[in-house]
Amino acid sequence: MPTPDFVLALRSKIGHDLLWLNGVTAYVRRPDGRILLGRRSDTGEWALVYGINEPGEEPADTVVREVKEETGVDVVVTALVSVKSSSEVLTYANGDRAMYMDHCFLCEPAPAGNCEPFVGDEESLEVGWFDPKHLPSPLAKTTVERMALVQHYLENAAGGDPSALFAGGR
Repeated sequence: MPTPDFVLALRSKIGHDLLWLNGVTAYVRRPDGRILLGRRSDTGEWALVYGINEPGEEPADTVVREVKEETGVDVVVTALVSVKSSSEVLTYANGDRAMYMDHCFLCEPAPAGNCEPFVGDEESLEVGWFDPKHLPSPLAKTTVERMALVQHYLENAAGGDPSALFAGGR
């Protein structure tokens, strides 16, 4: 589902005014190091799976749901990588404006779940596993930024500090 019903209900009241929303991003990594990406139908760019939290939904549950809806892949969350506020207002083709608080999660395929990606909804044109050294293009700007955060997190974790990344202090 491209736009959650609660956002559509808000939009019917406030029009295109700026909305502050909670979002999630999934960095899904297989044991061989390949990562899951989808080519977005709205921009044509390749991106990590991301989405909007429903009211009352836990961010980790949202990321699992979004990956399943968009790619068919069952995942488990293994770590919170970062919590970051966007610094720019996104203006969509229809004029809607939004900013996001993103929770980026490291995930892996669920041991007993589906690992073969397929286009699960109208948000994606293609989905697949990619070697991080040979990524498709164009990559979404937010994906490049979040992949850098994941790399920073993984380096910290390898050095003994698996704490999530936050602005201001880390």
